[in-house]
Amino acid sequence: MSGLGHGGFGARKKTLVLDLDETLIHSTSRGSRSQGYMVEVLVDRHACLYYVYKRPHVDYFLKKVSEWYKLVIFTASMAEYADPVIDWLDQNRTLFEKRYFRQACFFRNGSYLKDLTVVEQDLSSVCLLDNSPVSYSLNKENGIPIDSWIDDPNDEALLDLLPFLDALRFTEDVRSILSLRTI
Repeated sequence: MSGLGHGGFGARKKTLVLDLDETLIHSTSRGSRSQGYMVEVLVDRHACLYYVYKRPHVDYFLKKVSEWYKLVIFTASMAEYADPVIDWLDQNRTLFEKRYFRQACFFRNGSYLKDLTVVEQDLSSVCLLDNSPVSYSLNKENGIPIDSWIDDPNDEALLDLLPFLDALRFTEDVRSILSLRTI
């Protein structure tokens, strides 16, 4: 046994996996050039333009949780669309350690499921913040639900999660806390 402590300040950072669409951002093909970030994606050789909007407080949230956790993006979106959006969220490329896209998901019964063992084998230190509980149905005890965000400018869901995420990082096994919740 090594001399590393568990749960204390010497413990390694846990991993917070973040969904992208309707969790951190919302995108639409209908928008205006004066608002939102524009992403052009080639789909079957056709250019599609998406207007991307940040959930309120997302920049502050990402800065704060990146001090506490290793951050990973895991999205059911295609890399061609998600990569430029993630680059926009993390312009200095200092927030996210890894990015997982649709290819890393399992497609079952019309839904994309995220297997968190793709991110890390030891699930005691991994949690997933996602607006779609079905996406973490393979690892229910690691999921943190959040309401979908489309356009509410007064949304404070990310701010509301900060005290919980601050405390969760000190638990030995995140599942011991997250499994107490009924989904």
